[in-house]
Amino acid sequence: MASGNGLSVRITHRLSNSFALEAAFEASAGFTMILGPSGGGKTTLLNCIAGFARPDEGRIALGPRVLFDSDERIDLPAAERRLGYVFQNLALFPHLTVAQNVQYGIVKLPAEQRRARMMTTLDSFRIAHLIARKPGEISGGERQRVALARSLVTNPSVLMLDEPLSALDHATKSRILDDLRAWNAAHEIPILYVTHSPDEAFALGERVVVLEGGRILAQGMPQFVLTTPRHETIAQVVGFENVFDATVKSIAETQGTMLCQLDGSPAQLEVPLGHAETGARVRIAIRAGDIIIAGEQPHNLSARNSFQGRIQSIRREGVRVTVMVEAGANFEIHLTPAAIDDLRLEDGKEVWLVIKTYSCNLVEPSTR
Repeated sequence: MASGNGLSVRITHRLSNSFALEAAFEASAGFTMILGPSGGGKTTLLNCIAGFARPDEGRIALGPRVLFDSDERIDLPAAERRLGYVFQNLALFPHLTVAQNVQYGIVKLPAEQRRARMMTTLDSFRIAHLIARKPGEISGGERQRVALARSLVTNPSVLMLDEPLSALDHATKSRILDDLRAWNAAHEIPILYVTHSPDEAFALGERVVVLEGGRILAQGMPQFVLTTPRHETIAQVVGFENVFDATVKSIAETQGTMLCQLDGSPAQLEVPLGHAETGARVRIAIRAGDIIIAGEQPHNLSARNSFQGRIQSIRREGVRVTVMVEAGANFEIHLTPAAIDDLRLEDGKEVWLVIKTYSCNLVEPSTR
């Protein structure tokens, strides 16, 4: 159980014969980031906690206060759970002003108290000057701030954010998150933040929960869960663009490595020692940015993996260039435009790929 005012969740919620959400985790004050592919159960999880969906069984508690318990037949209505929820579409009332939107959840308070609380919250998110405007008269970033203020003015015990900032540019999103961090430093409540961005998870999260197919694949501190992923889904979420099937050819226990043969390729990769026997099937994930291209066969390298391939395509994407190289398997590599020019890379050119042993991550295959 989570201590103090922490959130404790242990639920099963069956949506169909083929999909059930099974989640058990705890969230204390601060950001708990919820990641995973679309359809993995992230929004359903928030809806169960909020009281918009009723789990089939389990328990949800906030400190000593029980919000849901199937055994005890406790199921507090959403309005009594004291939770803030910001939806992806924000759900602001277009016909109401900013002041009316923000005060919507505290209309039962005396007018003077209501206005004082509203102004304090608006000031926290730097939108007090918008008080008389309607949502259609302000920018997207300002609407996001209004949605946050509307949820937080009620003094919730937990705040849940379902990708409300996904449509914003990086600078606007960063400023809003800075204000939200400052607000939570003073209030110290659990914040559940659904995102597809591993950068946000690293920047904000004290904890991360990764969902796939309604089940938690991993949870813990971001640097442990995301830096060296142990599951294909997590690897893909955090930007390991290359995932290959391979067979373990040999094991060097004293060196802490294994040699693996890639399917359909003459290339062999030395990877960190895993829990596998010779002949076992494995999955290997590699970041596109961790692969080096050489114009000729390299010599005297500390990197243990080097093999030849042929460039299939070169695609420029702003300050990054994506190079696809065929070496029995298709490798995606990210380079700078300067590297492309210096190496004189072009379609059809033969090159050498260089990969460090510890850039290769053994991952469990996805169930999708």
